[in-house]
Amino acid sequence: MVGRYDRDVLAGDWRRRKVTPEIEAEIDLVVEDADSGFCGAVVGFESGAVVLEDRHGRRRNFPLRPAAFLLDGQPVTLRRPARPAVPAARRRTASGSIAVDNVRARVAKASRIWVEGVHDAALVERIWGDDLRIEGVVVEPLDGVDALDAEIRDFAPGPGRRLGVLVDHLVPGSKESRIVARVTSPYVLVTGHPYVDVWQAVKPAALGIRAWPVVPPGQPWKEGVCAALGVAEPADLWRRILARVDSFADVETPLINAMERLIDFVTEPEG
Repeated sequence: MVGRYDRDVLAGDWRRRKVTPEIEAEIDLVVEDADSGFCGAVVGFESGAVVLEDRHGRRRNFPLRPAAFLLDGQPVTLRRPARPAVPAARRRTASGSIAVDNVRARVAKASRIWVEGVHDAALVERIWGDDLRIEGVVVEPLDGVDALDAEIRDFAPGPGRRLGVLVDHLVPGSKESRIVARVTSPYVLVTGHPYVDVWQAVKPAALGIRAWPVVPPGQPWKEGVCAALGVAEPADLWRRILARVDSFADVETPLINAMERLIDFVTEPEG
C-alpha cells in the first residue's frame, strides 16, 4: 500500500469547519438579524447587546451571539468595537428615512410593488428609491389597472410573494375603486391617492404655481394642463415636474401615506 497515495489523507486538520467571520459593529453598519429578519443600522450598544435602527427609526436590541447576523446575506458574528463608537450626524433619504451609506442593494425579493405607469414609477424612484433598494423591493409599472384581476392571477401572490399596488384616482364611485373592490387576496394590498394623475400629487408650490389648472370634463387631463401652463408637449412638462421633486416634502400627504403602507406590507417578515 506504500506509495498508493501522494500524501497522508489524515494529515492536517481534517475536522476543520468553515469559520464565521467576526466583524466590528461599527456605527451605521447595516446588518440583518438572522432569526427575526429585522434589518437595520448599528446605532449603539446596551447591556451587552447591539442596537439596530431600521429605516422607520424603530430600534431593537440583539445579543451579540455567534453567527447571529447576516451581512450582504452571509452569516457573521458581530463584536463590539475596541474604541468607543461615536454616532455621526444622521443623513436622511428623499423619503425622510435614515440614510444608510456604503451598503449594496439587497437581492430582489419575490414581492413587488406595481404602479400605474412610467411616470408613477419615476416619481416613486425619486423619493423612495434608496429605501426600496435597501429592502430589495422592485417597482414595476403597469399600463393602467383595467386588467388588474388577470395581472394578479398571473403574479400568483402568496406567503413570501406579496404584492402592493398603487392606484391613481382611488376615490369612492370611480372606475378604479370598483376594480380594486374585486381584489380579495390577503397577500395583495392596494392603496392609492385621490389625484387624477400622479402629476397632481406633486405640490403646486414645488412647481412655482398657485394650483393645478382645472381641466374641463371630457378633455384629456395632461393635455389640458399643458395648454393651461403654456407647454407644448406632456413629455416636456413631465421632465420639468420631476426635476422639481427633491424629497417627500414636494408631494402631497395621500401619496406619501399610500407608498409607506405598501412598503411596510411587502417587506413584512414571513410568519
